[in-house]
Amino acid sequence: MAEMGGEGGPRKAAVLLVSLEHEAAARLIGQLEKPDQEKIAVEIVRLESNPPSKEERERVLREYYQVAVAPPIIDQGGPGAALKLLEKVHPPAEARKMLDSAEHALGRGHFEFLKKTAPENLIAIVGEEHPQMIALILSHLPPDKSAKIVESLPLAKQQEVIKRLANMEPTNPVVVQQVEKALEGRMFTFAAPETRETDGVQTAAFLLNQIQRSTERSILEGLKAEEPELVEKIRRLMFTFADLLRVNDRGIQNLLKSIDASRMSLALKIANPELKEKFFKNMSKRAVERIREEMELIGPVRAADVEAAQHQIVDEVLRLEEAGELVIEGRGGGERVVA
Repeated sequence: MAEMGGEGGPRKAAVLLVSLEHEAAARLIGQLEKPDQEKIAVEIVRLESNPPSKEERERVLREYYQVAVAPPIIDQGGPGAALKLLEKVHPPAEARKMLDSAEHALGRGHFEFLKKTAPENLIAIVGEEHPQMIALILSHLPPDKSAKIVESLPLAKQQEVIKRLANMEPTNPVVVQQVEKALEGRMFTFAAPETRETDGVQTAAFLLNQIQRSTERSILEGLKAEEPELVEKIRRLMFTFADLLRVNDRGIQNLLKSIDASRMSLALKIANPELKEKFFKNMSKRAVERIREEMELIGPVRAADVEAAQHQIVDEVLRLEEAGELVIEGRGGGERVVA
């Protein structure tokens, strides 16, 4: 890391360290003199208000890779060596796609050795790692196993992992390779990495839908003070207006008591027939006629107005669920409720 000097050296070092597995980063910074460690620590703190872009992170990793990693990997072969060679003749994005195709042809996948591991062993292997490393691993595991890992973590770490998972950018193959190597010593089986783009917010929302409701609430409430906009994005993906099909009939009846007809008419304007029928069968004949008539009278409407009405109804659904006045099938680890 000492070779990463010149203009912006401390920031480069900070970007590199937060991109590596915790133990590897600690070993690197431990090789520096104390004044240099303090400079880098200051830059790491500054990253919170001035985070690196995807391009900057890739540029720093590539520079470190060229200085510290490239010679031995070129001798040994592997994804890192292939990527470095491809990037000499193709733009970075195209080079990564070509590497993806090559890895896929070999039948390789991310963290296959963890996918085959029992959940209790996964917790022991992954649970003590840095939140960024846990988030990367969770993005490649089946949701049921990811949920068990999150539930095993302390609350503060749960929140940090979900935040990092939701904010995750496409992962550089060099970083993935370093993460897998960090885990290699704990397992006998090792699978080679490939690159994948992760929709972090969608992954976080899907994962939170799988865990216990009390755990989900604790994580999101803790994150809300720090990242309210991120929490809102996650909530919107966890439960959408179309998901109202999963609300029990009694819940729909309770919902109708608190939603006025004009808002309901607007929200149902472009809803699919099955969802409309879900509402109509829980309404009186007179109420159905009124909604149908109002839907015809309002004529063409802006999509933004329909979405706003639907969001308001979803917010009310979540409030009623919190109060125990309706049930959403499949939320909270797939729990089912029977009468």
